Amino acid sequence: MKAGNAFRSPWFDYSITLLVVGMLAPSVLFAAEGPKLTDVLKYKPVQQGIEYQTPTPAEYADCKVEVEKNGKASGWVVLGPQGEVLRRFTDTNADNVVDQWKYYQYGIEVYRDIDSNFDNKVDQCRWLNTGGARWGIDNNADGKIDEWKLLSAQEASRVAVEALINNDLVALQQVMITPAEITKLGISNELSRQIQENITGAAAQMKKARTAAKGLDAKAKWMRFDATTPGIIPADEGKAREDLLVYENAMSIVEAGGQTMLIQIGELVSLGDVWKLTAVPQPLVGDSLQLASGVLMQPSITSLSNSESMAGIPEEVQKLLDALQKLDAASPSPSDSPEAIAQYNAKRADILEKLVEASASTEEKEQWLQQMIDGLAAAVQTGGYPPGLERLKALEVSLKNNSLSAYVSYRRILAEYSSRLKATTDDEGRQQVQSWWLDELEKFSKAHEDSVDAAEAMFQLALAQEFSGEVSEAQKWYETISKKHPTLTVAKRADGALRRLNSDGKPFLLEGSNLAGGKLSSAQLKGKVTLVIYWASWSKRCQEDLPLLKELYTEYRSSGFEILGVAIDQTPETLKPFLTQQKINWPQMYEPGGDESSTAMEYGIIMVPTMFLLNKDGTVHSRPSNVDDLQKLLPELLKK
Repeated sequence: MKAGNAFRSPWFDYSITLLVVGMLAPSVLFAAEGPKLTDVLKYKPVQQGIEYQTPTPAEYADCKVEVEKNGKASGWVVLGPQGEVLRRFTDTNADNVVDQWKYYQYGIEVYRDIDSNFDNKVDQCRWLNTGGARWGIDNNADGKIDEWKLLSAQEASRVAVEALINNDLVALQQVMITPAEITKLGISNELSRQIQENITGAAAQMKKARTAAKGLDAKAKWMRFDATTPGIIPADEGKAREDLLVYENAMSIVEAGGQTMLIQIGELVSLGDVWKLTAVPQPLVGDSLQLASGVLMQPSITSLSNSESMAGIPEEVQKLLDALQKLDAASPSPSDSPEAIAQYNAKRADILEKLVEASASTEEKEQWLQQMIDGLAAAVQTGGYPPGLERLKALEVSLKNNSLSAYVSYRRILAEYSSRLKATTDDEGRQQVQSWWLDELEKFSKAHEDSVDAAEAMFQLALAQEFSGEVSEAQKWYETISKKHPTLTVAKRADGALRRLNSDGKPFLLEGSNLAGGKLSSAQLKGKVTLVIYWASWSKRCQEDLPLLKELYTEYRSSGFEILGVAIDQTPETLKPFLTQQKINWPQMYEPGGDESSTAMEYGIIMVPTMFLLNKDGTVHSRPSNVDDLQKLLPELLKK
């Protein structure tokens, strides 16, 4: 159904009248001729999978459809039971025909269909605010995206996974890099050849992937994107004409058949505002779990062998480097047999082990050892080389008195934890694995308490204890981190956690910036009962708590109640629209950095929402676990 044409029915005739005349007296004409709410709610986004708010039939009586005008633009706005915007259908060029269809979630616009050339057909689709950042172009207005104008790496992975789920080759091809784009980036001939081999035969690869992944059907759902920090490949490495911005070994986590599935996205490369895949995504299923190497983010071994070999690299080392390059160039795909994948990982570890033996300096030996340890741990965790766990254990024994002792031990624990979880099928077994994991972390932390990895292990232990209600035990671990590793970032978080856990009855002080760039302090609110709430616009729980929080603010503000929001969004670009749409008018403190911002670190925030309820003198009265608890506490506290 073409959205532009469909929008004319059933109320197009009188919508034109209102768009032209209704601006003179909208209330009168709306009452007489306005469209019915049920008719307005029939219209849906052109694209599938949009999460937007729709009232229940029981809420219809509290909703409104109103005429609005903004400059030359005019149209309809649908308001929900709380006065929040649900839909907005707009004529932007005053031709009396709607050309933008906007859909909202919690009062924030999350998706928009656009008729950009005013031919009554949707030709652009935009995901906005908490709905994302995608901007797709539908050149022939057939409801399918033909090209992307704006596409983040996270959303590229989602489009690719949903293409697999829906068996939609066209959608998949729209997020795959093309030969023309490879040429435009100036990627070197050899790398270009390898990438084009990866993307050739997408239809066959897609079919193979769907066959291998049981449960990857219409009920499957993309959950999230998982990747390390993207990296810049500088142009002077000779891989491309200009710097390349690349994600390596990206993954998508998918819910399928009640189980969690990993789908390897592989390398993604930035083409300005659009990210593209350099290989067809592959489900990591059964025994064929393995992280396939990308093409771009690989060591420039060719350059070494050509230019540095004569500068002092021993011949034996050079041969091993060449062998490593050759092996990686022919690495198996995730859909290859478990035997092939295991053989690859075993050979790679063998070569790295020989490089350790052949290297002259301690620094070089440790470099290759770290690569070997990391490779074995990753292969075990993904299921690509189960015997790698025994090799890690052997390395742990042989390196017992080496500077890498803690390094290998911690990664062995991570790998074995993953291996044990994979072998467990029931809740009792998983609980036993969890107990083993915590026991191993504790033994490691005591044996290697001065190592960097120990600080991370201790923090994991502290989190586990805090979430299980063992606050005193959690405090001990936080204190040890702070004492043993005072210069690490994790120590700052531990200090903050201690401050939070011991805050009851003590003065609460938090300073930061407001969204306008001015200074804001909790001390400014002394004299009022104040709720300090750490929150984020992306948090579903925060969104669900908001209606009651707004209700309490309205009810008790005149009695001396104030709220100080401390947002931990990564950027203010997502935060500001949320505040505007939700009509949140209490003070907001914001510092960049998300959960690593200075405000989050100050009290070791590990989850949102986190609340502090302050007495009028600025001391902490309590830390409500939810808004319902706050509702019970407020009346009595305000009487004091």
